[in-house]
Amino acid sequence: MRYRVIQEHDRRYPIRLMCRALAVSAAGYYAWRVRPESARSVSDRTTLSAIRVIHRESRETYGSPRIWDALVKQGHRIGEHRVARLMGQDGIRAKTVKKWRATTQSQHRFPVAAHTLERAFTVEAPNRVWVGDITYGAPRPGLPGKRMSGMQRERRM
Repeated sequence: MRYRVIQEHDRRYPIRLMCRALAVSAAGYYAWRVRPESARSVSDRTTLSAIRVIHRESRETYGSPRIWDALVKQGHRIGEHRVARLMGQDGIRAKTVKKWRATTQSQHRFPVAAHTLERAFTVEAPNRVWVGDITYGAPRPGLPGKRMSGMQRERRM
């Protein structure tokens, strides 16, 4: 990894200075430049591209166990920990969906207001009956606040 950093910046900074700063020998860097890429790193690169394809096709919901399973079904001979390592190094993570949890507590000991309306929604004069409702709308990025941008009715919050 250090050698790659040196290679990326060799036009801007002197190689010997970067080698000293990164605590590697200049001879080691020059040997690395002419050394052929290892079979393992070539295999890692091709496997990583297959991992990215499977991850994208799963709409980024598959983690390493499911991606490993998909790779094995495709005929790849690879271990689960190697898939996890490659995903971690590349920053590939599965999106998790939080499980719905009820926020209304119906079984409580607090007093409940009397149901005086009895579904008689017609009234003889204004300000005789007032009703209310809780509406939850998560703010969306880019939309102005305190303005209705859509509506959907649900039985639960």
